Amino acid sequence: MEFALFLQGYNPGFRREGNPDAEHQVFLDELRCAEAADKAGFKYVWLTEHHFLDEYSHLSANDAFAGYLASSTDRIHIGSGIYNPLPQVNHPVKVAERVAMLDHLSNGRFEFGTGRGAGSHEILGFLPGMEDLTGTREIWEDVIGEFPKMWMQDTYEGYEGKFWSLPPRKILPKPYLKPHPPMWYAAGNVQSWAMAGRKGLGILGFSVGELETFAPLAEQYRNAIADAEPVGAYANDNIMICLSAYVAEDTQRARESWVNARPNYLVSNVFRYHDTFPHPPEIPAWPNLIPDFTIDDADAVVAAGATIIGNPDEALVQCQRWADTGVDQIAFGIGAATTEETLEMIRLMGDHVIPKIDTDPEHSTNRYRAAAS
Repeated sequence: MEFALFLQGYNPGFRREGNPDAEHQVFLDELRCAEAADKAGFKYVWLTEHHFLDEYSHLSANDAFAGYLASSTDRIHIGSGIYNPLPQVNHPVKVAERVAMLDHLSNGRFEFGTGRGAGSHEILGFLPGMEDLTGTREIWEDVIGEFPKMWMQDTYEGYEGKFWSLPPRKILPKPYLKPHPPMWYAAGNVQSWAMAGRKGLGILGFSVGELETFAPLAEQYRNAIADAEPVGAYANDNIMICLSAYVAEDTQRARESWVNARPNYLVSNVFRYHDTFPHPPEIPAWPNLIPDFTIDDADAVVAAGATIIGNPDEALVQCQRWADTGVDQIAFGIGAATTEETLEMIRLMGDHVIPKIDTDPEHSTNRYRAAAS
């Protein structure tokens, strides 16, 4: 099992009071954490793309972030988690060009994850008047298979579709490493896992919250990808899930970090904006908030596998439970804890956990790509 960070520019209102530079500092701090993860042995860093989502995510220009990290890191793969390829948001040609350019600037370390946007507030900003938001799937499917053609065809054959069109043109540059970067899809519902598998896409499982919810989703994906007809030159048989981690030298300090981070405020913002997700009845409607955790809640959260909390030995046991499920990658979402606490987590994971679980020096996606080339 491989390890990653997930960055999203989380900028809660309670941190802005008296701090006019809060947004600026979030970006610089997340860059520091990504650079530290590169040195600690994390293999991937994922950068979201969101628009209009105040507090929850201010990272709207992930290609700019990725370009910076391509220069300031050496080994870590830099992934879009996600890049929104809907033509109304980002023109497909410009997406293909930027992905290929990032592949050059990172020396082949860029990973191309896509998705369809986070709920009505974001989607309707670009597609005003859309009544059924599931229609974004048809738009996404209209474009996703064209990217490998743009990268691999000397002169792209062009496209005439329902939502966008382009005459034959040379799409430049071509990716640095052939045939093209690994492709992923952010799955927000059960049906998406099988669909991504059939298309040969890796899964960015941002909505997997606990160990018990993982097995049926993974089964659907594995069954589908076994008979995949990849949209690209190869299948990226990969499942990533996103958790959070609070790891310190001693258990009590790790649990205090978790409580002080107020992770449920972040989760409240998830349901504030992701209104296309199922909304459990126990989750209050915004602006009402999910109650904050207390130290007494830690044992149950750890038992469910929802969050990694503890000292390095405890973190190793908890991560190994996930590794035993067959998941390919864990990404730790950051931003709720302080930067210094996050840097400590990264260091301790790199020293005590990652070397014992991720024993393969190669990135799994490098193997798939190299075999296809």
